[in-house]
Amino acid sequence: MMKKITCFLLIATVITVLTSFYTEPTRPMQKPVIKTIIIDAGHGGSDNGARGDYSFEKDICLAIALKLGKKMEQEFPNIKILYTRTKDDYPSIKSRADFANTNKGDLFVSIHVNAGPKIRHADFAGYRTETYYTGKGKKRKKRTRKVPKYNIYYTDNPSNGTETYIWAADRADAKGEFISERMSEEVNDSTEYAPDINDPEFKAKSLLWTKRYFDRSLQLATMIEEEFLNGGRVSRGVKQRNEKGIWVLQATAMPSILIETGFISHRPDEDYLNSNKGQEEVADHVLAAIKRYKTATEATPAPKQGF
Repeated sequence: MMKKITCFLLIATVITVLTSFYTEPTRPMQKPVIKTIIIDAGHGGSDNGARGDYSFEKDICLAIALKLGKKMEQEFPNIKILYTRTKDDYPSIKSRADFANTNKGDLFVSIHVNAGPKIRHADFAGYRTETYYTGKGKKRKKRTRKVPKYNIYYTDNPSNGTETYIWAADRADAKGEFISERMSEEVNDSTEYAPDINDPEFKAKSLLWTKRYFDRSLQLATMIEEEFLNGGRVSRGVKQRNEKGIWVLQATAMPSILIETGFISHRPDEDYLNSNKGQEEVADHVLAAIKRYKTATEATPAPKQGF
């Protein structure tokens, strides 16, 4: 019996010693998804943007962009925060996209202010007599007829609230071209191999990242509108747009959004966006959404990029 006990204790001791040297394999650290954020203040310089009763879009955009950037620099000390403009000048749309791509941005946030056209009204005001002629030569006759008369006037557009735009899905090919270009540049920077952008495998990777950037743009835009709504603003939701002024979103090879922070044509919105309180709150809401986005995108291991 003592032999069995001694043998058991010996085996247990050996197992204990061996397991004491075992350590659970550590998981590789998640590479940060966001290292550089580009903040774009819309319009500027000779381009005033939309006009309100007493202010211009360009000035509101710059004020909010600078406040947002300062908050982000404090919140994310390890992230590089860059601005397309920091004063009242006008970088072209192309130069803004080039700036973001050259600096290898991981997120592009464009700040804008919306505007709605005045609403036209036509009130019936009776009839007036109109003279006209028929026939030619000796058969030409003068005639009259009654035509309705209207009083025309315009009123302010009641549209108000926020909207966040992402690049339109039907612009995926255009977005993919810029992503392919960036992929090619980054591969060239890291290896001596020059990729063939027409190679099917390279194209497949480009399509994959185009889709991924679209999904991430939608994710962040949704979070921003949620933060506005929770903060008491009127949210008009996330939208896609491909007309003039939104081109910069498809030309930036990264997740990209354009935030319409309110309607300058709506006096209460204009007053809010020109106030320090309003600008601080807008910046806080956007910052809160970016914090949520950063946590969500960096929580799960990122797939191998291939560039």
